[in-house]
Amino acid sequence: MIKNHFKILAIGSLLAIFSACKNNVSSTGSTTSEDEVVIAVKSDNFLKEGLVEPITIESRELSDGTTADCYKIVVTSVPTDHDMGPWCPDNISDDASAGGIWLSDGKVYDVDGTFVKNLATFYDDDTWMLYDQETGKITKTSTKQECEDAANPNVGEEYQNYCVECLPSYVTGITHTYYIPITPKKAKSAYSFSRGPQGGGGLGGPPPGHERPKNGERPERPEGHAGPPQNNSTMPSNRGLAFNGVIFNAPAPVDNILSAYTLAPFDDAGGHINLHEGYHYHAATGISTKIEQEDKHAAMIGYAFDGYGIFENTDKNGNEHSDLDESRGHYDTIRGYHYHVDKAGNNNFIDGLRGEYAL
Repeated sequence: MIKNHFKILAIGSLLAIFSACKNNVSSTGSTTSEDEVVIAVKSDNFLKEGLVEPITIESRELSDGTTADCYKIVVTSVPTDHDMGPWCPDNISDDASAGGIWLSDGKVYDVDGTFVKNLATFYDDDTWMLYDQETGKITKTSTKQECEDAANPNVGEEYQNYCVECLPSYVTGITHTYYIPITPKKAKSAYSFSRGPQGGGGLGGPPPGHERPKNGERPERPEGHAGPPQNNSTMPSNRGLAFNGVIFNAPAPVDNILSAYTLAPFDDAGGHINLHEGYHYHAATGISTKIEQEDKHAAMIGYAFDGYGIFENTDKNGNEHSDLDESRGHYDTIRGYHYHVDKAGNNNFIDGLRGEYAL
């Protein structure tokens, strides 16, 4: 299924890190609190090619009302470590190299011609017909306007039975600014994400800790804004940031997509495009830049917005972790507290933030 090559960062000491000024920092760069190891965010882990400008430090208010030094990270949301796409194949005769993937019931499916041809059987609904029965040509969006119209939650009948494919050329020039606390600060209680109807699809502006795209593009449905979480209405709906500067988004609103008899595939890296977010991920498939661990622990793939590290789902032996908390995190003495993403087929990354986040 995976067709793109990924680069592996050189293994460096995760303890050689920057830290906020208010914490006592050892020569290794780790801090201790209540006998727990706390690993600060390492700005050098982010690929320079994905940054609009060098990462800087700003003092920001956190979710608990305190202030802390945070990294200001301005990104293009364009991955420089792998290609984007493809998403929709052209014909039902196409193999998996012509299309992306689809996530359903915990499984990852190749969106090849056969998958599109068999959608009526897959969903047990004869209304599905995304291709011309004579030529085998798949019906898909081909312009920016069609992309926007087909992504509208009130999509008209003219876009039913479309494969929705929004291209990188539709979102050139978009930049996003995010703030991540340099040293994670454990919250008194975890902040839980509200998944809602597939976790997104509502109207709204950018989440806290994030500035509006510089080019001002706005579709009718900015995907990925999940509404207020269970215990804090200012919580960001996005989960975190990959090392290449691409966002780990809220779960894709699959129910909304399917209810209009449209299919909006992800590429093999688990990403696709809308006109608000640009390119973003809905699943971790192992393609983006990662930091391998010397002890066969799952590789690190980015940071959550509270500054805790995000790691792959399984370790090098293919084992999932059985001791994760309600946020999908746990603790060890090498990495401190950190998260493990959900299986790619579950259209999900993590389930909450254990630490305070920047407003």
